[in-house]
Amino acid sequence: MKSWLEPRTAPAWIVFAGLVLVALGLAAESQTGNNGQGGGTTSSTQSTKPFATPGYGTSDSNNRMIAVTGVDVTGGSILYLIDTENRHISVYSAQGGTSSTSNIKWIGGRNIDLDLQVDGFNDKSEHSFKELARRFAENGASATSEK
Repeated sequence: MKSWLEPRTAPAWIVFAGLVLVALGLAAESQTGNNGQGGGTTSSTQSTKPFATPGYGTSDSNNRMIAVTGVDVTGGSILYLIDTENRHISVYSAQGGTSSTSNIKWIGGRNIDLDLQVDGFNDKSEHSFKELARRFAENGASATSEK
């Protein structure tokens, strides 16, 4: 009989814990009754300022998985799962509301192995990695020095 502590079932518990965190976030949001909007009143003489979206989110990890939760611009909860051994990412979205409007969706997933080997993509830095590596080499230093 398999124990829930065995390494093969550990990712399932991480997903479960992430989904619990999403559910707790949705419950906390529904209890505030303002969907992330700031409270208070404004009179016609006061300037109206946009309300800041609260930074609801959390993260946790073990020796294989990283789970990060947050709130997207629509107020929905987001769960990012990153498998650090197989180098994959998976993203889920959860919406609260009534039983007919609440849901959880798998947004997408991807093998990020090659992504993590790219020196730059959509990089707006002043100097590219290759340029900096050349400068380091000219000065007799390695761009990827060992510590």
